[in-house]
Amino acid sequence: MFSKTNKTERIDAEQREQYEYARDRIKQKKRLMSHFIVFLVGSVLLIIINPILGYGDQFFIKNWFVWAILIWAFLFLIHLFNVLIMNRFMGKEWENKQLEKLKAIQVTRIAELKKQAIQEVTVQEVKAAREENALNEPTLPPSEIKKKENPNLLPPEEA
Repeated sequence: MFSKTNKTERIDAEQREQYEYARDRIKQKKRLMSHFIVFLVGSVLLIIINPILGYGDQFFIKNWFVWAILIWAFLFLIHLFNVLIMNRFMGKEWENKQLEKLKAIQVTRIAELKKQAIQEVTVQEVKAAREENALNEPTLPPSEIKKKENPNLLPPEEA
């Protein structure tokens, strides 16, 4: 309203989603690179600290820094695998497919529940109608009930 530039061009939802995905991937790769740099610097420091300064001679394991670097390398490889490989297979498309599948399951379940509720309501309505008919029906003496049960009975013959 008060701005000097008119920005009439808007980003649609799909482009916005692609932009966010690209931004997240860049952040993941940036964190991976920073992890790698910290790994290299930390490994060099561990190598310097142990043999040169003699720190760690009191430990049970003589070359503890090698094991620390190997464990750290293993964790870095897990991080690398997660960012570069797993994200391709379980990326946005995989998430969207799983989301659609779960939505479809939910829709069918809701339809089943609605059908079941309608059946229960109709059964209750039928029972209520039968009870109402039974209450509205006049009571007859037992001889009349027998006639209603078997209307083709002939009256007894008199001899």
